[in-house]
Amino acid sequence: MKNIHVYIWELINMDKLNLLKLFVMVVDEGSFAAAASAQGISPSTISKAIARLEQSLNLLLLHRSTRQLTLTEAGKTYLDTARGIIRNLEDCERTILQSNNQAQGVLRINMPVSYGRLYVLPLLKAFVKRYPDIELELSFNDAYVDIIEQGIDVAIRSGTLGVSNLIARQLSPMDYLICAAPSYLKKYGQPKNMGQFPQHKWIRFRFRQTGRIMPIMSAKKSCDPGSQFITDDGEALVSLCEQGAGITQIPHFLARDALKKGSIVSIQPRYRPGDQGVWAVYANREYLPEKIRVFIEYLQEQLAKRGEHAYSTWAEQLA
Repeated sequence: MKNIHVYIWELINMDKLNLLKLFVMVVDEGSFAAAASAQGISPSTISKAIARLEQSLNLLLLHRSTRQLTLTEAGKTYLDTARGIIRNLEDCERTILQSNNQAQGVLRINMPVSYGRLYVLPLLKAFVKRYPDIELELSFNDAYVDIIEQGIDVAIRSGTLGVSNLIARQLSPMDYLICAAPSYLKKYGQPKNMGQFPQHKWIRFRFRQTGRIMPIMSAKKSCDPGSQFITDDGEALVSLCEQGAGITQIPHFLARDALKKGSIVSIQPRYRPGDQGVWAVYANREYLPEKIRVFIEYLQEQLAKRGEHAYSTWAEQLA
């Protein structure tokens, strides 16, 4: 029975590139036996592989004798070309491996509009200062983006992730806060419970993809208290709320700056859906380019400084 290693070697050497490498090795070593010894296989396997190469070319590359191998004129020309092909391929492999293993090159990032503007954009100047060999290409889109089809290296997504073959690393959960401006509360009062919500003016969010209006959610139930304003822009929700136009429910990352300013206040306990979060999404865990790895780790580092981690946010500190 044929040795399995010999069988695998013969299969591999059906590939033209491997035949070229074997041909160069035979010439460099000076004999089939020496090349076979270097590869740990039999001389007959080497001989058959070179014979297959010659047969595919319909040319004799080597004169064989009991004492030595010599190149034919065709073999000399072919040897120069084979060396060039192998050298160019090795140079190419070296270049792309270096590029993959170093934080350099173009990094294409896709982000949700509001999260990208409020959370990611302020961090990028310091990021490129730390990694000056990375060039950023940014796109903003609240709708689903096929990152493979569109050549996106990493996407930031918020909400619920669908089933896919992509790799998703959670940056934080999503905490929803019911907020109102102090001026609104002074004029209309604060609802004591969800049963009083319909008595108030509401600013509601409409999903662009589906046209559905997001319900007002709590740990116990969801409700539809009506609306005074409907918008498909997250930052518009905050702006209208700051103006005292009504009460709204918004993700923590939309509420953060306005809460800090005191232009709005949180009036109900936060709500955290178990299936929602903010994610960094990319195509493959294996052979991850260094530029993607350092970007995601940088985001995690900066979010941690804001009190946000994979399973917690600063909103937990709210009363």
